[in-house]
Amino acid sequence: MILSADQIAKQNLKHETLHQNNFGFLEEKLTGEGIHLSEIMAQLAAFQVAIPSWALGTGGTRFGRFSIGGEPINLMQKIEDIGVLHALTQNAGAVSLHIPWDKVDNYPELKEKASTLGIAFDAMNSNTFQDQKEQPYSYKFGSLCNVDPAIRQQAVNHNLEVIEIGKKLGSKSLTVWLADGSNFPGQNNFQEVLKNTLDSLMHIYKALPEDWKLFIEYKPYEPNFYSMVIPDWGTSFMLANQLGPKAYTLVDLGHHLPNTNIEQIVATLMLQGKLGGFHFNDSKYGDDDLSVGSIKPYALFLIFNELVYGMQENKNNPYPAWMIDASHNTKDPLEDLLQSVEAILTAYAKALLVDQKAVKKAQASHDVVLAQELLKKAYQTDVRPLLAEVRRLQKGALNPLAAYRQLNIRQQLIDERGKDTVASGL
Repeated sequence: MILSADQIAKQNLKHETLHQNNFGFLEEKLTGEGIHLSEIMAQLAAFQVAIPSWALGTGGTRFGRFSIGGEPINLMQKIEDIGVLHALTQNAGAVSLHIPWDKVDNYPELKEKASTLGIAFDAMNSNTFQDQKEQPYSYKFGSLCNVDPAIRQQAVNHNLEVIEIGKKLGSKSLTVWLADGSNFPGQNNFQEVLKNTLDSLMHIYKALPEDWKLFIEYKPYEPNFYSMVIPDWGTSFMLANQLGPKAYTLVDLGHHLPNTNIEQIVATLMLQGKLGGFHFNDSKYGDDDLSVGSIKPYALFLIFNELVYGMQENKNNPYPAWMIDASHNTKDPLEDLLQSVEAILTAYAKALLVDQKAVKKAQASHDVVLAQELLKKAYQTDVRPLLAEVRRLQKGALNPLAAYRQLNIRQQLIDERGKDTVASGL
């Protein structure tokens, strides 16, 4: 389905008076504090987060999956769903594809479809953590790290294929996440598998077009529980440095051990000019892939505080690639993504409100209390009217989630696609 601007405008009329009152109050407050709202609003309007193609259907666990109905059965329908999200939010104007899940016969047609909905193609994602029907060798004991050179070459070739597909679609980056690792002591030689991985990545890196980036993701555990070949940001950073200037570390919020100081990792990588991409989600225990901001919203704000500072101060670091990477088993996937987009923009807006000069001054005088209070002041500001105003000016919905429900979009998708459809990919 295609959501029109007129449909959104009619929904906005229901909330216009209340919104103007709320925004007027916030505008007066922030302007009185010397905050230049026009600059902040421009940055919020420009912010685009990529929607992963695999997040548009109902997720699942090892134990069950509960379909919601109306799920997209092909990539074209997934692009349409992202078009709905983008029309409502005006901040979801990109898609991140996963190959081979998202292979199609006609890439020009796919690109044209996305263009009509204002959707660009963000980072391409390769898959060497699953065996596909047509592949001759198994990745059971690793892909890019494997002791068998034929298996490593198969994994390299897959990544090269993903790059070629990305070139057809206008993507400019490749994300590599490896499930490679071991479950038991003695299963792998740590040094050998790391050297094999670096050698494989070098072959992939050499195939990158000049204007592309390679994002190296990391994860401390799962699916292997004794060791992962790229378990942390330090290993990813080391590999990126060894590969060259087009290689960067990618931070996934769920890919850390409990209570890791992610904001410090972000700051360090940006200082070194090596933070390339960001995967947003939330977690309580591990890599839970929950809705962004649903568990640790203050931690998300602190991370964005470092991102905002880094984007201002670390000109050697490229503008990061943003993407949601979450799974939904009990929610309507589109509602979950709307919640996540809102949480991301909320944390970003609050971080933009931080008086960085005042924080620096407090730090210089060792005024710990004042520095903390300055952060809390920004965090405790209700920025929802600000986000709504930015969307209104962009012809998005004042309240995307309410509009989604009032327009009964899920039922329309069920009517179009059927109750028993299962999303392609996963």
